[in-house]
Amino acid sequence: MSKHIRIGGRQSQLAVIQSELVKHLIEEKFPDITCTVFALQTFGDQQQSKPLYSFGGKALWTKELEDLLYDEDEHRRLDIIVHSLKDMPTTLPEGFELGGITKRLDPTDCLVMPQGSPHKTLEELPAGSVVGTSSVRRSAQLKRKYPQLHFESIRGNLHTRLRKLDDPQNVYKCIILASAGMKRLGLEHRITNTFDNSVMYHAVGQGALGIEIRAQDKAMKEILDAVCDTNTTACCVAERQLMRSLEGGCSVPIGVESRYDESTGHLHLGGIVVSVDGKQAVEMSQDLVVKDIMSDSTECGRLLAEKMISNGAREILEEINFDRIDQ
Repeated sequence: MSKHIRIGGRQSQLAVIQSELVKHLIEEKFPDITCTVFALQTFGDQQQSKPLYSFGGKALWTKELEDLLYDEDEHRRLDIIVHSLKDMPTTLPEGFELGGITKRLDPTDCLVMPQGSPHKTLEELPAGSVVGTSSVRRSAQLKRKYPQLHFESIRGNLHTRLRKLDDPQNVYKCIILASAGMKRLGLEHRITNTFDNSVMYHAVGQGALGIEIRAQDKAMKEILDAVCDTNTTACCVAERQLMRSLEGGCSVPIGVESRYDESTGHLHLGGIVVSVDGKQAVEMSQDLVVKDIMSDSTECGRLLAEKMISNGAREILEEINFDRIDQ
């Protein structure tokens, strides 16, 4: 077993915190192993001016990092890559695999108002108010509930988005963010409200970290099996299979919610597909008793996808033309 592990991740402050978390989990469990974190820029990090749906999918965050897993130079080669699981493609390229999933922090989305705002909820905002989000999943679900609001893209890391929000000259009356990222950065105090699935289903894998390894790397898999989380794995495997079966990427309006009870083996998976304008939606759920985490969780996601497809989910996804989206 390797005594030194090279951990790669993106170079944003949040990504570095996430990589350091995995470093801590490994070193705490295996005191004889040391880890080094390398923070690297990806193409997705360089594209801060365009909405995510306009220039590609999840590989934007992963391709450069994946290349380093097989780098010929041992001084550059990575052993594992830490991703926000929601940014990981549900199908990885040949030669790579999802080695483990860490314990989920908080999968919800949250509402953040500008400092000094008198408003606490979306209901309180005047008609025509601008909501900042680069996620079609979020804007589609919110258009369904709040058709009187207007949605515009906002990019940048969390601190950049908060600065834009707090600027008195900005157009945004609020922004929508992932609760987990805010909490990992110590920004809980800026969260005005969180959304449950009566308003917004969260993204597949949101709040969890996915650790990518070389395929068939038994040494790394053994280490990750010891530090990753069974409950989160059951939920996220089901969520990722739902998305894979629906053939959805990170920018399409697929939302999920899931619960797993380890004592009974009961897994609940809920999902929603919403048209970009929020006017059409397929919302369903699937329950299954899990005996084998990987195969049964995968089956739960597949069964829910079948039900949703038979009720029109695929037609909604196929009608999306990102070139014509009016945020």
